[in-house]
Amino acid sequence: MKINNKILIGACVASLLTACDYENINTNPYEMTDEMGTWDGVGIGGQLTTMQQTVIPAGTQADATDVANQYQVAYNLSSDVWSGYFGQNNNWNGGNNNTTYYLVDSWVAATYNNSYTKMLAPWKKLRVYSENNNRPEVYALAQVVKISGWHRTLDSFGPMPYSHAADNTLSIPFDSEEEVFRGMLADLEDAIEELSTCARNGSSILPEFDAVYAGDATKWVKYANTLMLRLAMRVRYADATLAREYAEKAVNQEYGLMTVKDDEAKMNQGAGLQILNNFVVVADQYDECRMGMSMFCYLLGYEDPRLSAYFLPVTETSYQRYATQAYNDNYYGAISLGNTRGKNDRYAYATSKPNIQLNTPIYWMRASEAYFLRAEAALVWGGVFGDAASLYEQGIQASFDENGVSASVADYIASGKQPRAAYDTYITSSRAVPSTTTAEFTGTTEQKLEKIMIQKWIALFPNGHEAWTEWRRTGYPKLCPTATNRGLSQGVTTEGGIRRMVYPNSFSNTEATAEVYNDAVSKLSNGTDSPVTKLWWDCK
Repeated sequence: MKINNKILIGACVASLLTACDYENINTNPYEMTDEMGTWDGVGIGGQLTTMQQTVIPAGTQADATDVANQYQVAYNLSSDVWSGYFGQNNNWNGGNNNTTYYLVDSWVAATYNNSYTKMLAPWKKLRVYSENNNRPEVYALAQVVKISGWHRTLDSFGPMPYSHAADNTLSIPFDSEEEVFRGMLADLEDAIEELSTCARNGSSILPEFDAVYAGDATKWVKYANTLMLRLAMRVRYADATLAREYAEKAVNQEYGLMTVKDDEAKMNQGAGLQILNNFVVVADQYDECRMGMSMFCYLLGYEDPRLSAYFLPVTETSYQRYATQAYNDNYYGAISLGNTRGKNDRYAYATSKPNIQLNTPIYWMRASEAYFLRAEAALVWGGVFGDAASLYEQGIQASFDENGVSASVADYIASGKQPRAAYDTYITSSRAVPSTTTAEFTGTTEQKLEKIMIQKWIALFPNGHEAWTEWRRTGYPKLCPTATNRGLSQGVTTEGGIRRMVYPNSFSNTEATAEVYNDAVSKLSNGTDSPVTKLWWDCK
């Protein structure tokens, strides 16, 4: 994206929208109207589609680059790089930006706007419609989609409006993180019960407007169960009792978890939409976003067969001398987090773009994640969760299947390969080996956890938000440190990185908003709105 026009304009617009939308989250302009009372399926179904396009920004050809711009500013220039998945061959704001741990307020505002605010209005409308038209299954589905998006807000910022989000009041309070987690888990349980009734009856829910599962209640239940397991494991170190309670509920539910590729929750084709993948705009049209150095170290070191499924090789002979020849004889190059050099054709063309096409789905969750979640639960609790080693292998197999890889999982695990060191030609700096861990499932409980999380991290690609969140929660995988840290003034360390996003400035720039903001900050672990403040679950 061109730094001096589109991205900054888009970021400023996002900031302005968030400033206005702050008042929207503290009032309720979406009460039931006479018109809403007479809405048909088209009128209400469109709200579901809108919500789904908001979980992870998902646009169509008609949106041009608008949605991709939102994704880039809100996620690709933050969690996608903090996770170790990507590096950026640009230096926005002279290197003072999220990729160097210098948080840009308009970019942070875009994250909040996309992960929370845009979801609010359609959810309220679905809620009111459901209550007034005796359609509990519609509200149940809306709840699952809402939580799919809002937990990203919770993961990024911490305290947020949840239990009173639909109240008709000017000052909606923020709930503490623990309160929101408990609320989300309880709401998921209620939604699963309602959706399970639909599944038993063989009935579908708004199939013409459901871009994910075309109204298939059984698939929604499997996804909701897996989402419950994701949130349950998120709080394992903060509240093991709560985590185990809901993890067991998730695996014991009659329809179970996601288990095969066909279960994956994704935005691609459906509800009359052809979703375009944001990375095509970011990496191809804007010629930005490349393989991250941490991904380089693990994929090339393990000789991972998913390498070619994830990234494109460097094909120009003149640039291959700046890249690295991999086990498959192709050449790959990566960029470290914290690059401040800006665009440089010679080195930029010696780095690998993500292997993502226009029609590549935008994934919310895949079956491989379910296996790794269960593997972790089995490792620490055993019992109903199964055998950790078997689930670990099944997770890798599921990831291979999801990416069209036919390699032997047994051979991959037994290879003894380790992550490798790298040389970043883009910033002319050597990157040390981040870890010496092999894929073989041996060692102490903690060592086995590291292996589970490494493979989960690889399988989650390109979901940088979830990968960044799980890295903060567990400390795994070990990542290459940033090449440049511009967040030192706010206490950000090279090793610790960004632990949370700070609230946008618009949350405290008026007397009315400051009161709610101060209350929200008081609910943080140390009462400080800082990028180094650890969230409730980040307590290992």
